[in-house]
Amino acid sequence: MVIEAVIFDMDGVIIDSEPFWEAAEMEIFGELGLKLSKEMCYQTVGLRTDEVVKYWYDQYPWNGLSKKEVEIAITKKVRDQILENGKAMKGLENAIEMIQHLKLKLSLASSSAMEIIETVLNKLDIRSKFEVVHSAELEEFGKPHPAVYISTARKMGIDPKNCLAIEDSFNGLISAKAARMKTIAIPESSMSGHPKFSIADLKLNSLSEFNEHILHDLNSNKPRNTG
Repeated sequence: MVIEAVIFDMDGVIIDSEPFWEAAEMEIFGELGLKLSKEMCYQTVGLRTDEVVKYWYDQYPWNGLSKKEVEIAITKKVRDQILENGKAMKGLENAIEMIQHLKLKLSLASSSAMEIIETVLNKLDIRSKFEVVHSAELEEFGKPHPAVYISTARKMGIDPKNCLAIEDSFNGLISAKAARMKTIAIPESSMSGHPKFSIADLKLNSLSEFNEHILHDLNSNKPRNTG
């Protein structure tokens, strides 16, 4: 199958926002008596915010704020940080230009709420670059379920097998693989050596390594694990 479209995850792929999520979760959950470590936060990377809240509530139920109130508090802190400190990931501009040059479709499929997605795209001034922008909040199930990727491909009118998904999280990688897409993993640096990311067709250190040769090799089923 030939790649006709590239689908970016958002957090950790186009914007360096994972530290914002981590800090917000540590702070809000900490106020509820749940002291999260960095390793604990990584367990839920790639999940929707409501699912992150449910994940921790099921294990360490708290009194006071409702799950919805916790979700809103985390989202607000992340949104504020994006507006103040959000920066594009290294290599994003060149990757977008290459995809456009090759006349491939470009879309986005994120676990973040549409409020966060629109904040990021406006902050980076790249909203017009994406044909489809889709959030897992609009699906019954979030990542690692494949629904958000399947729906994004459907909205583009392209078979999922002809799509390449670029992900930073393992949950997102499972989602894209379950949708039968080609996959590139760009894990956070502390996780780059973890063997679980070997399920990706290719692993890179950053988006700046993404180039036409990689697309050619993926089309030829010749993965190039440079990561």
